[in-house]
Amino acid sequence: MNALLALSRGIDRLNEIVGKIVMWAILVAILISAANALIRKIFSMSSNAWLEAQWYLFGAAFLLAAAYTLKQNEHIRIDIVYGMFSRRVQHWIDLVGHALFLLPFSLLMVYYLWPYTMKSIRSGEMSSNAGGLIIWPAKALLLVGFILLTIQAISEIIKKIAVMRGDIEDPTPFVSSHDAATVEAESLIGELKK
Repeated sequence: MNALLALSRGIDRLNEIVGKIVMWAILVAILISAANALIRKIFSMSSNAWLEAQWYLFGAAFLLAAAYTLKQNEHIRIDIVYGMFSRRVQHWIDLVGHALFLLPFSLLMVYYLWPYTMKSIRSGEMSSNAGGLIIWPAKALLLVGFILLTIQAISEIIKKIAVMRGDIEDPTPFVSSHDAATVEAESLIGELKK
């Protein structure tokens, strides 16, 4: 189990780094969007390359940060229902969900995206828009995003099993939205009293 936990820590570190770097893609996309809008209004000109660069950056942020979001336990789930169960049942729900749904789906996506991406890279696929960008980096982002999500799913499965066996503390204890609001309110009251 120690080797698997070391692998999990390595995967978590990789996705932490990627997630923090990719956050900047949103800022760059906003700056490009603002510059493009200003140039279009002031000089009555635009560029398909800049428009496509915006969606490349947005796609990069969304696809590459999916694994980071899973690692942070910020993924979407129905907390109202999830919060009704004991923490042990929640661990089982997460383990079954990751092992039977997330991992097979992300592996299937990697399987189908690999030839799709390689064909695009080999052909040097270009945008059909005049002055557009090459397409294969966007397709490569899809592939890399699902590879990162796949390995993060493996990391989450390892951690869930280790937590359930008592080998490690729960790295992401569940806090219901009601409990989080209570903690936040108590923190605010404490600050106001100071």
